[in-house]
Amino acid sequence: MVQPAVPELVEVDLDECLDARTESLLTLRQLGPPDLVHLVKVQPKGTHKEIGTYHHVTGIDASSSASLAAYINTLTYTIGENQIWFGKPQTWKIQAGTYCCYNAFSRVDMRVDVSFPGSVDAYAVDERGERRVATEILWLETYLCSVLRAYAYADDSVQTRIVGCRRFNPITSTEAEHRFLDAAERLFAKGWQLGSDPEVQVPNLVANHLTTGILKYIHTTGRYTSGVNLFEKLRIKYPEVASLLARVLIDADEEVKAVQLLYETIKVLPLDHALLDVQADFCQSKGRSDLALECAKRAVNSAPSEFTTWAKLAEIYIALEQYEMALLTLNSCPMFTYQERDFPRMPQPAKMHLPILPESIIDESLDEYDVKQDPLPAASLKGTFAKAYSLLTEIVAQVGWDTLLKCRSNVFVMEEEYRHEKNASTTTNASTTALRGNSVDGERQTEDGEKPNGSQEKPAGEDGVTNGVARLSVAESESDADTMVEKPEQATEPVPAAANKDTEEEDDEKTYTQFQNKRLCERWLDNLFMVLYEDLRVYTIWRSEIQKQKMKNLPVEKSASDWEIHGELADRLHHNNEAVEAYRNCLNIRFSSKAFRGLLAAQEKARDVRGALNCIIRLTAWSYRWYSEFSPSLLNSVRKLIAEEGAIKFRSVVQSTNLPQPALDLTHHYSEICVAFRSSGSEM
Repeated sequence: MVQPAVPELVEVDLDECLDARTESLLTLRQLGPPDLVHLVKVQPKGTHKEIGTYHHVTGIDASSSASLAAYINTLTYTIGENQIWFGKPQTWKIQAGTYCCYNAFSRVDMRVDVSFPGSVDAYAVDERGERRVATEILWLETYLCSVLRAYAYADDSVQTRIVGCRRFNPITSTEAEHRFLDAAERLFAKGWQLGSDPEVQVPNLVANHLTTGILKYIHTTGRYTSGVNLFEKLRIKYPEVASLLARVLIDADEEVKAVQLLYETIKVLPLDHALLDVQADFCQSKGRSDLALECAKRAVNSAPSEFTTWAKLAEIYIALEQYEMALLTLNSCPMFTYQERDFPRMPQPAKMHLPILPESIIDESLDEYDVKQDPLPAASLKGTFAKAYSLLTEIVAQVGWDTLLKCRSNVFVMEEEYRHEKNASTTTNASTTALRGNSVDGERQTEDGEKPNGSQEKPAGEDGVTNGVARLSVAESESDADTMVEKPEQATEPVPAAANKDTEEEDDEKTYTQFQNKRLCERWLDNLFMVLYEDLRVYTIWRSEIQKQKMKNLPVEKSASDWEIHGELADRLHHNNEAVEAYRNCLNIRFSSKAFRGLLAAQEKARDVRGALNCIIRLTAWSYRWYSEFSPSLLNSVRKLIAEEGAIKFRSVVQSTNLPQPALDLTHHYSEICVAFRSSGSEM
């Protein structure tokens, strides 16, 4: 099996990366950074000056010091003699190596020092930088953390954030699976110590990085039977595990057993919000959102401080087309500050050696040039804020921007309502009017004609959005203005002054009653409305520009990065056809991993086997180019294609492409894993 090339980052001072890792141990809060491999190299025929290089790696068997030392030993053959060093063949000799693997349970860094030729020294370093003895239980914890990190850091969104990181599949056989699940069973009660996803406020027995990793492994590989066996054994001791078992049973098409399990367990644990969430998900998947609503309400009452229960309730209200209730539910969601993963913090290297694996080279360059960050604020949303924003975009996609603003003004106190209520309670007299130099009527007339920020208010019918897409107009002349999305107002139309005191009191009482039945909009939700407005505004301009160019029979000239950004924008706003169009335009200019991933998702929905495999082959080659042989998303895509089409057709379609054979062999690696796990449709 072809392995990725070995990247090397050259240190300025020897051992500085080890010192930096030791200093960062005190700041680690979750699973920890990827494993660090540090090498000391010399040139036998040169000056014998020692240099230090390092790289990161995930997926290596960390069950003992011998397995980690074996990895360093393989590097002596890979990057030892006859290495291409910055484009020139050179001979290097590795004198020593250190492998560092973080144990997130005990908060220690397990290290193995290897000298050539000679000894292997294994020990642990705690948060204070002191040495500790490496015991058997520490190695068990380290092994489990290593597997969980391999899945956590193999995400496509994380892949390019860590320079020089090799990624391997930690579980490639049923024997490795048994060892992983056995370790998970033994350490299951300590899983809460690892932390949890950003959407979970407090890690618990069934919501932590350990359970997330187990479910991700089961979902990626389709090994549902193994997951059922594990959770069945754990349920005897921990009844709460029934929620995890029910999810696996539903994924495995054992819905009757899952419903029976939920029914029996909820009688014992009626206030378990995880069980109620599973019930709500199941009812919603069957088109019974009315039944799911009751389950979601009970889940919120059981865990009012958890974001996931409120988000599920809002999602169900959207499915029931009760958009005002959905907004009120969103407004009640507890929002948590997003915590980044424990990325490595290394000093600036002197230089970086990033070789290219020859087998990963296909008919186009896999280097992504002209890459720029998405300037729209929605692209940077993470955690609970990203989930809340996705719910807002679902409402816009269903009813449009105008209706969303109307629902917003119906349930939340607007700025103008607040100002009117405040002004109504303030009495005016001649002296204050004289001091101001103008009349109250003049002030209100000014308020009627201007917005709070002083800009002139436009008629309501001038701008608008229909079904989440701004109404587009193609200008016949250059003087015609582009159609824009109406910006959300902070204030509604002010109420005119009353003619007499009695009428004024009645209006004040009516306004106060309306004011009393509304809620104050949380600042974060108000900001999300502005973020959504910005997305819709840019989307409207983009589509209007395309329409104009089509009318003139002219091509739309944009850079690949712009098309990539527009594709992600259309994806966020649930305009799938426009997103696919943007991704294809991007790929016509240059290679883009983001565009291929977006295109792959669309082709899987459309059941375009040949198109999906073309994306998988190129993404696999791109992953190997950046030192990753393992991507859970690609493995899951291959597994689903094999289950639907069969392994023989899968291999035949792959071979029928006109891409180089080495790149095709890299893709066959995923199908071999499916065969090893005896996945559905993998029988040859």
